[in-house]
Amino acid sequence: MALTLFGFSITRKEDPVNKNQEPTQKTFALPQNDDGAVTIQSGSYYGTYVDLDGVVRNEIELITRYREMSMQPELETAIDEIVNEAVVMEDSGKSVDINMDELQQPDNIKRKIKEEFDYILKLLNFGNMGHDIFRRWYIDGRMFWHIVIDESSPALGIQEIRYIDPRRIRKIREIQKTKDTKTGMEIIKTQNEYYLYNERGVIGAHSNLGTKISVDSIVNVNSGLMDAKRAMVLSYLHKAIKPLNQLRMVEDATVIYRLSRAPERRIFYIDVGNMPTIKAEQYLRDVMTKYRNKLVYDSNTGEIKDDRKHLSMLEDFWLPRREGGKGTEITTLPGGQNLGELEDVKYFEKKLYKALGVPVSRLEPQQGFSLGRTTEITRDELKFSKFVQRLRSKFSGLFDDLLRVQLSLKRVCSPEEWKAFKEDIWYDYKKDNNFTELKESELLTSRVSLLQLVDPFVGRYYSAEWVRKNVLQQTDEEIEEIDQQIAMEAQQAQQQRAQAEADANAQGKTLDANGNPVPMQQQAPTTDANGNQLNPDGTPVLPSKFEVQANELEFAAWKRYLKT
Repeated sequence: MALTLFGFSITRKEDPVNKNQEPTQKTFALPQNDDGAVTIQSGSYYGTYVDLDGVVRNEIELITRYREMSMQPELETAIDEIVNEAVVMEDSGKSVDINMDELQQPDNIKRKIKEEFDYILKLLNFGNMGHDIFRRWYIDGRMFWHIVIDESSPALGIQEIRYIDPRRIRKIREIQKTKDTKTGMEIIKTQNEYYLYNERGVIGAHSNLGTKISVDSIVNVNSGLMDAKRAMVLSYLHKAIKPLNQLRMVEDATVIYRLSRAPERRIFYIDVGNMPTIKAEQYLRDVMTKYRNKLVYDSNTGEIKDDRKHLSMLEDFWLPRREGGKGTEITTLPGGQNLGELEDVKYFEKKLYKALGVPVSRLEPQQGFSLGRTTEITRDELKFSKFVQRLRSKFSGLFDDLLRVQLSLKRVCSPEEWKAFKEDIWYDYKKDNNFTELKESELLTSRVSLLQLVDPFVGRYYSAEWVRKNVLQQTDEEIEEIDQQIAMEAQQAQQQRAQAEADANAQGKTLDANGNPVPMQQQAPTTDANGNQLNPDGTPVLPSKFEVQANELEFAAWKRYLKT
């Protein structure tokens, strides 16, 4: 890049053969990216663009609106439900960990990547601030972090990571075009990218109002949602703007209607006699001022104020009555009869929750949580679980970019190698979704039950491999891994059996079929040379108490018989 930018850049080694050659790949189409970068055509050293659509200004206003929306009670509850589901914060264990089971690299490389990942989590203070970081990203729809390194010793890696307000920074993509001599079309020649930072906010029409920062010095993670023109990044709260406004208007209208129709209003018929019109009106105003009650509802604070300067729907009716009528009279108008109906408010509230993708059952206080079977799990819960998983996948881009920079600075791997590595690297978030656990448990139970029904036919109509793949839904990798575990466990059990038999023989004990020692009283007795029974330990078997008594009685009977 010809520009001198703030920060550092990680570049690949230059090829001396193709160093001064133009790229052979030609295209006239502008790149379609979901990073929300402003694409400009370099016409001068800095390059300028005219913001005809007001993209920058509107984006700043949108971020401010998203933050104001997040403070509303209904949205705050829904956001907390989403964030708590995505990032599970507990006393023990990490909320997110790196998974490199499918990475085909040496163990030392894996160990180094694991160490650097733990270091990044420490820099982010993710153990304590993970919930707040994810919440901030979800509300704004984008997140910017400044990577701070020691420029004198880049090999030390990242020293600090600082958060940047997204209203103060914007990505710029500067494109230089050239005209093709054969077709006459404008071909993209070069493409430079950098970030523009302005402490007061990126609100100008010129791209050079601010400090230009290198791309590698900034980590940008956005929601991936774009507007119709693909010029502005949207937040996940964007779909809730209209339902929230409708809900607020319906609630305010409901409050005003209830306040106006709840009380019983009165009709005052004031007898003015034969007074002239002007005097009659003055007399009527004096009576109104003396007796009327003026209440005004403030929609901003939700308070009721006594203000006689403004008109109110709580006003009583004052009517003059001439001489000859019934004289002064007061009648009462009944209040509203349908004040307890809130179907319209509930409708817009459910519409708001649907726009956010949160199941309504989670936000209703009267709905209890029960650990039931799979048939009780609603489709909304399954959709919500998949939605949370997509949020985690988008948010994991933060870890990918930070690991790319950290591993490149530490010379663990190059940026090109990391691009190949990250395809086999996953991030395991701690789960707290009981519905997912119930679903997996119920599926396993149903498969085992089906296996019991199919087992008598294995070997006749079905093979064992077919049953494992189609009934138990095991993959080839799982079958191989399980077979290895079974063989290893069988070998360990055989070794333990042999060791137990050796120990028993050394102690003169007998083992049962399970390898447990048989109690001495349950072992079969042996005999000596004279035919006397011996215990397993070689001691003679003594007669029991009953045998001794029987022998004594028999001896006494024989003694009496011999005397006779």
